[in-house]
Amino acid sequence: MDSPHVVILPFPAQGHIKPMLMLAELLSQAGFTISFVNNEQSHRRLDQAAFRRRCPGIEFLSIPDGLPPDHPRTGPSTVDLFFSTNTVSKPIFKNLIASMSRPPPACIISDGIMSFAIDVAADLGIPAITFRTFSATCTWTYFHLQKLIQEGEIPVLQGSDEDMDKLISCIPGLENIMRRRDLPQICRLDPENPILKFYVTESSKMTKASALILNTFEELEAPAISHLRTIFPAVYAIGPLQTASKSSAASYNSSSLLQIDQSCLSWLDSQPSRSVLYVSFGSVIVLNRDQFMEFWFGLVNSEKSFLWAIRPDMIWDENGPSKVPEELIMGATERGRIVGWAPQEDVLAHDAVAGFLTHSGWNSTLESISVGKPMICWPVIADQQVNSRCVSEMWKVGMDMKDICDRSTVEKLVRDLMEGRREDIMKSTVEIAGLAQDSVREGGSSDRNIKKLIEDIKLLHSTKNASRTIID
Repeated sequence: MDSPHVVILPFPAQGHIKPMLMLAELLSQAGFTISFVNNEQSHRRLDQAAFRRRCPGIEFLSIPDGLPPDHPRTGPSTVDLFFSTNTVSKPIFKNLIASMSRPPPACIISDGIMSFAIDVAADLGIPAITFRTFSATCTWTYFHLQKLIQEGEIPVLQGSDEDMDKLISCIPGLENIMRRRDLPQICRLDPENPILKFYVTESSKMTKASALILNTFEELEAPAISHLRTIFPAVYAIGPLQTASKSSAASYNSSSLLQIDQSCLSWLDSQPSRSVLYVSFGSVIVLNRDQFMEFWFGLVNSEKSFLWAIRPDMIWDENGPSKVPEELIMGATERGRIVGWAPQEDVLAHDAVAGFLTHSGWNSTLESISVGKPMICWPVIADQQVNSRCVSEMWKVGMDMKDICDRSTVEKLVRDLMEGRREDIMKSTVEIAGLAQDSVREGGSSDRNIKKLIEDIKLLHSTKNASRTIID
């Protein structure tokens, strides 16, 4: 019998492409044929050769995303992709899938915010599975956006600390955890805002999928996963994906759309154990010059060594992206090191690294959890506010400084983390890292879920083959 053919469609951003590529590798290692469909820009930037060497069963395809070639597709302009892909990419994707006959797809696995693929799958009679690249807790929160609007919790207006710290009571399971300031950043928008409407619509359309895949593990988010099982016929918690795949380090590096500076690993080799703070705000977040300077002086004043990944487009002024002042780069050489982009998993796993100052993106959060490195969280957009609250209050593996950006706070939290002043955090990071590793070992919860996903896709494939035989 021919091997199952799976089509995978990520949202065209680094943080979405990476976990879906890791899933593609796992399915390829199980003998599946994979068609991985990127937008044209990501398709050109991805190191496809590295994946083909490890997984010859993965074919990379591309479709246009509807934006001009010179569109930045990063920072604040990333949201333009929400609307262009739905209008321009949808019919092209449908034609691409309809033309596949070697063999026809057993299923389509699409990003949770590319749910037009679920419509395409329904039109073509193909099962659809949705992959939400957020945490289970944040995914559950997004399913309550409409209820939050009805309850008057949206828009969250920046008021007093008392107003912002009021607990949210209409999300089951999170009544004593989530405050107004911890809701996703889009909850600070007017209910009529197109971006908020987009997420409400996408969350609703996800429920038409036959199953949900999450890059998390049962032991970390059991309550939220249980709630999501009331919405979907099947939920597969298969993370942390970076530890589930045997070729995870290679997967991470070759899934990067940015040029990685490997030299920072040699620099870390020369540093004492647990002496360096790793700093990265991910592949999309931008800082204005004032914010950048507050972080800079907070780090310098802490008198701790740091490694900071600063993308060329990370700092913005009124005219767009701007460079790091040369004098700051020169001044970093005494205690710190600046790189354009780092091999993050290797950095976080390095013995010299004691902790992580992060934007709380889900990939970064899960990578830090997996290697037992505590976090200082400064969330900005999307799921990051929810993640940072989970880190500080639910899992106790870090500290949350959302809605604050001043050098004195940065200095204090860096000292607290680097000097081990929070014993509760240090204890939790070790315990949860152990659970993360156990989940992907033979017989662990994620290992079982991955195997169940593979078997269920094989069943879809055999059912489709049987139907085709009867028709023939």
